[in-house]
Amino acid sequence: MPDTLIFVDIPADDPSAAATFYSEVFGWRNDPKPEGLYHRMVPGGQFRNPDGTDSEIGNLHIGIFKADNARPHPQPEGVAPRELSHEGRKPRVWLLIGDDDTPERILSEAVARGATELWRDHYWSTFNGYNHAFMDPWGNEILLWGKAGSNPAIPDSYTRE
Repeated sequence: MPDTLIFVDIPADDPSAAATFYSEVFGWRNDPKPEGLYHRMVPGGQFRNPDGTDSEIGNLHIGIFKADNARPHPQPEGVAPRELSHEGRKPRVWLLIGDDDTPERILSEAVARGATELWRDHYWSTFNGYNHAFMDPWGNEILLWGKAGSNPAIPDSYTRE
């Protein structure tokens, strides 16, 4: 069996507030472990088999950890750095937009809760998809991905690369 990605952690100075943000924007289940220190966000569902049925592989989770004491760590007090990074390049989280959702709704909900819209309506030909992005109130960049399908009709208003 190959090494398998199981989840990605993002930092927040207030994991409880960040968990509420993601729960309200995406409808994910908030699983505090424990409250205020680490929150596992559970999108639910399974990856799909080629025939469209659920596979045995559960969707990935996102963890939200407290920036000033990232857990797990062998030292109870944790280690530096202890602050959020809003500047420079950092890992980005890509999310596939569900068939029953829209980037407009997601961006609107995120901005209403303190996020900053980075861009919307961009087509990336390399991977044949539409993308939109925001920065959450804790400085994490979230990119929204929509499949363009075969022979996509890209709106004139979209930027392209």
